[in-house]
Amino acid sequence: MGNPKAFLEIHRQEAGYRPLHDRIHDFGEVEQTLNTRQRREQASRCMDCGVPFCHWACPLGNKAPEWNDALYKGDWELAFRLLTSTNPFPEFTGRICPALCEKACVLNRYNHEPTTNREDECAIIEAAFREGYIKPRVPQRNAKRVAVVGAGPAGLACADALNQMGCMVTVFEKNEAAGGLLRYGIPNFKLNKAILDRRIDLMGKEGIVFRYGEDLNVEDLTTKLAKQFDAVVLATGTPTARDLRVPGRELRGVHFALELLSQQNRVLAGMEFTKEERITAKGKDVLVIGGGDTGSDCIGTAHRQGCRSVTQIEIMPKPVEGNEDPKNPWPNFPRTLKTTSSHEEGCTRRWNINTLEFIGVDGRLTGVKVQEIDWQPNPNGGRPLMVQKGEPEILKAQLVLLAMGFLKPEHPAYPENIFICGDAANGASLVVRAMASGRQTALCVSKYLKTI
Repeated sequence: MGNPKAFLEIHRQEAGYRPLHDRIHDFGEVEQTLNTRQRREQASRCMDCGVPFCHWACPLGNKAPEWNDALYKGDWELAFRLLTSTNPFPEFTGRICPALCEKACVLNRYNHEPTTNREDECAIIEAAFREGYIKPRVPQRNAKRVAVVGAGPAGLACADALNQMGCMVTVFEKNEAAGGLLRYGIPNFKLNKAILDRRIDLMGKEGIVFRYGEDLNVEDLTTKLAKQFDAVVLATGTPTARDLRVPGRELRGVHFALELLSQQNRVLAGMEFTKEERITAKGKDVLVIGGGDTGSDCIGTAHRQGCRSVTQIEIMPKPVEGNEDPKNPWPNFPRTLKTTSSHEEGCTRRWNINTLEFIGVDGRLTGVKVQEIDWQPNPNGGRPLMVQKGEPEILKAQLVLLAMGFLKPEHPAYPENIFICGDAANGASLVVRAMASGRQTALCVSKYLKTI
């Protein structure tokens, strides 16, 4: 540990976002970067705690104290080696991870100025690509053939790990390109797809085979892949979004969030859609139903498409404002109010709002009937009871985006050589947890392959 007093002398400094008036006119990444001197100063703030809770909080077990120390001392290559010993794709987590490690950081408890781990790891991996530390690694092969179905973060992490173990890995993806949620769910203003393409190209050079347009069903898996390959890994995510079955759901203008987000990303990639197919917020009043990150992504996308207004409603109560949640104390992740770059761009946010009906004229959405509700303790225990509060009201809207999460998939009984990982196994969660699941599943597959 190079500077044991840095956390007392240097305050947390985030790179921040591009100016609002500039960023809402394009889909370029909104986050900026610090210069090399500032980044090393921020790395010096890591205390190398006796009990590093960042290790515990990170699903990947990232060694933040070790690579922060190397970064502070200017040894970028060592920092890169330490970082990638646990994290296969720091360029993804360094941009979109909610940084569970930072919420568990001792400095977060001390003065709510945790080490800038997420930004530090992004700086490290970008330096590694820039300085040529990253080169294709082609391992010695062991003749075992593994199929990975799904090229999202879990599938990519699993494929990468199995490939480095020497297996011959083929990734089957139903879409036209790899990435899953990273490509078709997360907007470019948070993750430029050139970053994703760079990694996929590297994995291809390392021997992983990608096959696109492969929309496989259960019969394909059990009768074809399971017999052609020594092992099969299902990393198909959570494809079914949670719907809102209220009157008027069939009106034109009511869409799942990913319909908008995936189409916009495809448009930016050069794909063309007809006027009837195109989902756009241009000139419209937009209502986003759901208060999570996907809803936030819809807000930012709506602004860049030229919406007239955006309102976001959430059926649950407003989270605690500030840095601490008394009901969920440190070092657990604080369930506090989160304001994203998209929220800063302009949005009316409301909580404890229940959706009653979609209203339209001639089959097209014009508004949404909602009602304020309250939550009361359930005398029988369990989930609190929802009770009406006040009179229903109508919110003007020509576009509604449903961002209420995804349903956990159900799976039939598979042959013993089929494994499930990521959201397909655990339900919708964070990208970093999907990656951790992919790596863990790769170990399970490796153990199985040694027995056959």
